[in-house]
Parts: sequence; C-alpha cells; structure tokens
Amino acid sequence: MVRILFTSLASYGHLYPLLPLAVAARAAGHDVVYATGPDFHPTLEKAGLEPAAAGLTLQEVFASLSAGDDRGRHEIPEAELNEMIGKTFGRLLPAAFMTDLAPLLAERKPDLLVYEMANAGGAFAAHQAGIPAVGHGFGRVSSGGPLDNISEQIDEFAAEIGLDGGSRSFWGHPFLDICPPSVQAPEFLAATRRVPLRPVGWSEPGELPSGIEGRDRGRPLAYLTLGTTPASQAHLLTSALRGLASLDADVLVATGPSVDVAALGEVPSNVQLEAWVPQSELLPHVDLVVHHGGSGTTMGAFAAGVPQLVLPQGADQFTNADAVVEAGAGAKLLGEELTTDAVRETAGRLLGDGTVADVVRGLAAEVAGMPSPEEVVAQLPQYV
Repeated sequence: MVRILFTSLASYGHLYPLLPLAVAARAAGHDVVYATGPDFHPTLEKAGLEPAAAGLTLQEVFASLSAGDDRGRHEIPEAELNEMIGKTFGRLLPAAFMTDLAPLLAERKPDLLVYEMANAGGAFAAHQAGIPAVGHGFGRVSSGGPLDNISEQIDEFAAEIGLDGGSRSFWGHPFLDICPPSVQAPEFLAATRRVPLRPVGWSEPGELPSGIEGRDRGRPLAYLTLGTTPASQAHLLTSALRGLASLDADVLVATGPSVDVAALGEVPSNVQLEAWVPQSELLPHVDLVVHHGGSGTTMGAFAAGVPQLVLPQGADQFTNADAVVEAGAGAKLLGEELTTDAVRETAGRLLGDGTVADVVRGLAAEVAGMPSPEEVVAQLPQYV
C-alpha cells in the first residue's frame, strides 16, 4: 500500500481529470486523500474519496485582487488583466495551497503527492516536505499570452524556495499526460518526463436526457456547451443555438449553472435544453460537439471520436481550438466570426465531412491505446 495525496485547484476542469486515477488508486488498495477547496468535497465523497481542505477558489482570489475596482473583466486592459491572471496562478494560489498542505503532509505523511498541473502549490509543498511528486495534466499543455506570465511568476516563486528546474518541464517530475501525443505541444513532448495516461471522462452520476439512449443514429445529434458559462456570455450560447437549430439535426444544449434557461426563450422543436448533462456518458451518442474549447470537453471529444466546432473565449481555449484545427478534427470560430450563419454553415460542413470523420476515428483509436488509470496506478509505487 502506498499513501498518496492528490491535489488540484477547486474547479471542475481541474478536478475531474484527476478523479479516474485517484479512484483507481483507492480501488487498488492505496491510502488516498484528495486536497482541494471545500465546495468540491461533496463531489469527492460521491467518488468514494477522502477529502481534505486546501487553497482558495478562483473567485476568492480574483475578488481580493479586484477589491474596490468596479470594472468588469472586459473593461480591464489586456496587459493589466494578464498581470492579474499571472499573479493569481503564479503567486497567490500556489502560496495558499503550499500553506494549507504543509500541516496535512506532516499529519498524513504521504509517500507520493500527485498535483494537477495548474496547482504549482502542490509541487512546492511536496518539495518543502521532501516528498516525491508527480504532475498530472488536464489537457494540452499550452503557452502564450497570460500563460507565459503565469510561468514566469511560478518560476520566480520556485527559485525562492529552492526548487530547481522550470515549470514548463514540471521540475523534472514524472508527468501523467492525458493528451494524445499527436495533438500535444511538441515542445512539451521534448522537455518532459511524460507518462501517458488515457483520458477517461468523469461527470457527476446522472441519467442521460430523454431520447438519447437508443436514438435513431441516422439523424445527426449536435451537442452544444459553453461549460460553466458566465451569464454574461448567454448571448454566445443563443447565437450558436440558433445556428444549429436551423440544421436538419437534433440539438442538445447544456446551458450550465449560470444561464437562466427561461431567458433563452422559446426554442425550435429540434432543440432540447438541459441545465446539466453527464457529459462523459453523453459524448459517445453525439455526432458533433460545439463548445468553448475547455480541456475536458476537447479531450472527451477526442476519446469519443467526435468532430468539434470550437468557440474559444479565454485561457487555454484558443490553443485547444488551434490543436483541433491543426489535427483536422474540426473547426473554430473566433470573435466576430461567431455568428448564427457561420455556426450553421460550419457545423453543417463538419457533419458531412468524411475526411474529418476519418481523423476523429484515428484520434479515438489513439486514445484507446493509451494506458488506463488502472495500468498507471500500478506504476505509481516506482515513483516513491
């Protein structure tokens, strides 16, 4: 038995990718503790994992940075916003997690710490406690824009505590990579101790929406999601919805927790609105995914062999969209390109494109050939 502590930022997109490995480790008889924000402890308990409190939420950090500032996110100049993002992920969150994890590590004395790649505080806490660490990805490892600012601040912090190496190579730690190598960043592949791990979708247990199970696959089904969409982006959801609704296809829309379904008004009969869906169970049933470019949805679509139309809005979503397009697995619409007509035309083309269908089938086969969480769990003791 190995004592393993997992830790990630308190966010669905950062937590869910680690759960398959953590659950597999527990099932293999290892002592597993998962440290993240209290809001996600019920999710961990549903997965059968022991939670521990650590760190701050993204909302708490941004609230402290913008205290007394009445400007909205889109009113802040890009350079200033990038600096705020860099400070959030490069200094404030790592410091909070490092502080909270120190007494937990002293009490539980884990043999190994597995940290999600955006949670550098986990790597820092392991270094200070003298505990072996392993990084864990949540998707493609991106760079550019605010991500470079984050890396610079993390590297400065790491140097202050005596952690050698750079954040882009995860300080030489083994790195559990859930991204298929054909779409992973080449510079990352060249610089990192990569350990491949099959991306296995995770979602809260739940039933599929009515009409999905056993549906006629002769009629296409497009799935639209913008993740946990801010209410301010509801207009983007509406534009995409209208474009898809005009196709000869069925459309399932996951509106997310922040959008009032009633505010979207009456929708055509071929459109089904749901506040939430068990996405990992849904993806094998759909013929096209139209989404924001979040890593979880991007990796899930690769695994399911589904074409993607990506509508990126921020963070690593733009580089995820680029990877989809470069692989030939779909298309993207940016900024003012995102119109109802453009969504209809692009989605309709993707649904009938045999070349794209061949590419996504190849990606699904690539994912299926990656080691499972159970197989990777068997490797973990060698890193202790």
